[in-house]
Amino acid sequence: MRTRFFVVGLLAALLLAGVGSYYASAHPDGLEYVAEKTGFIDSAEEPKTGDSPFADYQTSGVEDERLSGGLAGVVGVLLVLVIAGGVGYAVRRRTPSDSAG
Repeated sequence: MRTRFFVVGLLAALLLAGVGSYYASAHPDGLEYVAEKTGFIDSAEEPKTGDSPFADYQTSGVEDERLSGGLAGVVGVLLVLVIAGGVGYAVRRRTPSDSAG
């Protein structure tokens, strides 16, 4: 039952990240919107991570914007799964039988 819940949750997260991002808005986020409306958008600097592989929610090297965003979302879900799984494994509660083996 636990494995089934995990697999269904993982598939839902991957589906939302991969397919849901296809329908994401192309409009600027809240901060950019306010910066445009109040007139200080020109003072913004390019982020230091602007040349990273997944900058601006896109995958570098993939020309199709929607596919690029979906791929970035799927990689993000898998990365969070690996990090959270690793931390969970490292801090799990061990019983005496686990440490004896």
